[in-house]
Amino acid sequence: MVYTLANKSPPPDIPMIEFGTPDKLERLKQQPSPRLLVTHLHYDNIPKSVFKNKVKKLVIFRNPKDTAVSLFHFYNNSPMFPTYSSWDEFFQHFINGKVCWGSYFESLLAWSKHLDDADVMIITYEDLKENLVAGVKQIAEFFGFLLTPDQIQEIANRGSFQNMKAKSRETHGQFGQVLFRKGDIGDWKNLFSPAQNQEMDAKFKEYLGGTKLGAKLKYETYCKA
Repeated sequence: MVYTLANKSPPPDIPMIEFGTPDKLERLKQQPSPRLLVTHLHYDNIPKSVFKNKVKKLVIFRNPKDTAVSLFHFYNNSPMFPTYSSWDEFFQHFINGKVCWGSYFESLLAWSKHLDDADVMIITYEDLKENLVAGVKQIAEFFGFLLTPDQIQEIANRGSFQNMKAKSRETHGQFGQVLFRKGDIGDWKNLFSPAQNQEMDAKFKEYLGGTKLGAKLKYETYCKA
């Protein structure tokens, strides 16, 4: 959306700030506005200048059960990460925050304190999956982009999971096969045991029970069998 409206091509560097060398960061600094940066870093580890300068931040969360399953397959399909011999082994690491980028629940809790910040927009994967056109419209309004209905529909069409997966080799090379697997809601039901369900339900309640972000994630809808 950003590059389309600015009539610019995406830069050659992967915009994820935690990957790369110091010289890559220098190149990112030299890019003219508008710039798009991506990260999975915990709130506390994001450069403080991002908050000091009131940079607009779009935060996308997925329900924790599907997130765990997605990360499990990502670990086992990516040559950059260690593989797990079983889902049960991975689940214990995930629930205790012993995975890349740390505890998903700690990350949720940190961002929940900023849900109402003017420069923060939190949206869920599930909402985008259910109605991508509405999601694109909300995101455009947050960033101050004036889009026509046709532009919104075009961006939604190009941004659908199916379309991105079909073009993944073109956009991400062989790594596209790792990034785009199924994209389904509820895939967790194929792996979670009853005990694991209870453990994660309790974890979610401990961290986000009664919070606005907890309600926004619609846990009862997407994480109950």
